[in-house]
Amino acid sequence: MAPATAAHAAPAKPAVPFAPASAAAPTADPAPDMEGVTAALKAAMANGAPGAMARLTGPDGVRTRAVGVRDRVSGAAMDTRARFRVGSVSKTFSSVVLLQLVDEGALELDAPVNRYLPGLLPDDRITVRHLLTHRSGLADYTDKMFAQTVPGFEAVRNRVFGYRELLDLSLAEPRTTEPGAAYKYSNTNFVVVGMLIEKVTGKAVGREYERRIIEPLRLRHTSYVHPDTRIKGTHVRGYLHPDEAGAPLVDSTEQTVSWAQSAGAIISDPADLNTFMTALMTGRLLSPRMLEAMTSVTPTDATNTRFYGLGLRRYDLTCGTRVYGHTGTVQGFYTYAFATRDGRRSLSAMANTSNRGAANTALGGTLEAAFCGKKPAATASARTARSAATLPAEADLPERR
Repeated sequence: MAPATAAHAAPAKPAVPFAPASAAAPTADPAPDMEGVTAALKAAMANGAPGAMARLTGPDGVRTRAVGVRDRVSGAAMDTRARFRVGSVSKTFSSVVLLQLVDEGALELDAPVNRYLPGLLPDDRITVRHLLTHRSGLADYTDKMFAQTVPGFEAVRNRVFGYRELLDLSLAEPRTTEPGAAYKYSNTNFVVVGMLIEKVTGKAVGREYERRIIEPLRLRHTSYVHPDTRIKGTHVRGYLHPDEAGAPLVDSTEQTVSWAQSAGAIISDPADLNTFMTALMTGRLLSPRMLEAMTSVTPTDATNTRFYGLGLRRYDLTCGTRVYGHTGTVQGFYTYAFATRDGRRSLSAMANTSNRGAANTALGGTLEAAFCGKKPAATASARTARSAATLPAEADLPERR
């Protein structure tokens, strides 16, 4: 891929990484508990994933762990250099592009969506910000689409949708909330975000990812793949759990992901995800004003540990560390991609299964181990038990098992 040039960087970037004026001087980070990371990966396997991997970057360099297999047929070992479908981590890419456009004056966060896409939505009160924060009230069309996990997937595996077709599926369902009233995760929001990007720029959303993010950051293993069904190069195969107990896993690697598009069709690898999240948190992609808006969050549940900003999750870990990023679910793959607010540390983790919530929850244990370090055995056991009981993984798609 060609190196980035000045023409590729759409909004003006700060000369140095952005940090709030109130940011304290860096303190010593806890040493990552790589045994704990491995344990979390193995727990994902114990709960149904053929394999799992994680890559951590920090002041002390890069650390990787991999367990199990990336291909059940060949028996090829999991490989932290392999590519995979990142699912809803794509939403953060989409948000970055849209916020760059806000910075350029092409649209306003608090303007009605219908100002830019006249007559598209049934309520003029739905704003651009409502889409990015999942507060539009637009129903998630994937709830009905994947009410039966494997039949639903097979019905769309090779299908190519237009954005409008996906939106119409949502509009056929009752709205979930009044605009702005409450958080309710919906893939529909980011379908509309894709429509906005293409309307305002006159370019395909995949080209805008390339021009504004992939090329400037030299993400050589990241691409928006739609409607091609293949993952090129060394890659992980994904395995979908059917709803029926004991039914064999379904190889879901090849698909158009047209049912998601700007809500979830990016392919990447652990190193590129680390680079992306670090660049985002250190101000290389957004102006200070837009990064502040993106990281301003509201709660997503009653635990007061999980929050959502503009296409960005925040998790408050038990050691007090806050990490920002996104989870990802697409048939056959669970992904976590998170970084600290100062960008000093970043973790990407993946398990090659889905429709297996316990595996997703287990994979999330990599965050505590990587960012909080080793805990005394009794404390760690109590924390693990509490997390398993009260904090199941947040679902980006319907989970039936």
